[in-house]
Amino acid sequence: MTVLDDHEQVRRLKYAYLRHLDLKQWDAFEALFVPEATGSYAELAFADRAELVGYMRRHLTDEILTFHTVHHPETTVDGDVATARWYLHDKVFVTAHDLVIEGAAFYEDRLRRTEDGWRFTHTGYERTFETSWSTAALPGWNLKRGRAFGLPASSR
Repeated sequence: MTVLDDHEQVRRLKYAYLRHLDLKQWDAFEALFVPEATGSYAELAFADRAELVGYMRRHLTDEILTFHTVHHPETTVDGDVATARWYLHDKVFVTAHDLVIEGAAFYEDRLRRTEDGWRFTHTGYERTFETSWSTAALPGWNLKRGRAFGLPASSR
């Protein structure tokens, strides 16, 4: 495997993270982390994979739809460890409360090559901004859950 292959695998891992997060495919999401992986998202901090994934399972319920994209990757690979920085754009739709949250942040990831491929040892972000608004003030606003939620968690 070349260094360019490693960079591509790091990118693919992050993209899988976002897809499994938004589709709430929690077992596949969990498999992207080493057991001792840590996480920090603004004020939230997680000591290990179980804590991080458990929080996501409990709080990102079916009533909440999310949209996460990252771009502008800055990746560094040094043997079996890597770091990555990404610019995040996200939206969270909380339909039960007529609420939309939108923001941007810089993700900082640390990764390690394992026998199963690259895995996160840490992920987290610091916000550049966050805004929110009520959908109750938007006449005719509607949100529909898409068919992608029925797709398998395969890596394709």
